[in-house]
Amino acid sequence: MTRSIEVMEVDPNVPEAKTLIAALDDYQSRLYPAESNHLDSLEELAAPNVTFVVARLNGQVVGCGAVKAMRDAPGAPGAYGEIKRMYVAPAGRGHGLAKMMLAYLEQKLLAKDIPLARLETGIHQAEAIGLYERLGYRRIGPFGDYREDPPSVFMEKRLDPVNGA
Repeated sequence: MTRSIEVMEVDPNVPEAKTLIAALDDYQSRLYPAESNHLDSLEELAAPNVTFVVARLNGQVVGCGAVKAMRDAPGAPGAYGEIKRMYVAPAGRGHGLAKMMLAYLEQKLLAKDIPLARLETGIHQAEAIGLYERLGYRRIGPFGDYREDPPSVFMEKRLDPVNGA
């Protein structure tokens, strides 16, 4: 059977996206205490500086992710994009959807002349950490408004405008 995969930008308020975001919130709340969950709201995800995407597998929405164009803390140089809300439902795992969504979001940053992607994930998400490391992300300290938090893992990747992300 041929599989159809598509990554597309959508409004995070569409029902399929809201369902995935709710599943992600539930998943995160079971792994981490509330003070360690840095969950952007639907309103924040719909802001003009955010690109929100979904991944479809054979027509069914099974993944989502976003990138928020940011400036670092006051006094720190440079713009960066923060990868947010990356999630692939169990039914969509194993098809490379997270990698495809991440590549799409990194390309959006490069199109805005933003050469740096950062993210915060958690210590209990070994598969995600492994994926990010395989794709060139490296561990860093807290950035932006984040503070040191034992369950948090902070990562960044310098994007290559010549050879793609």
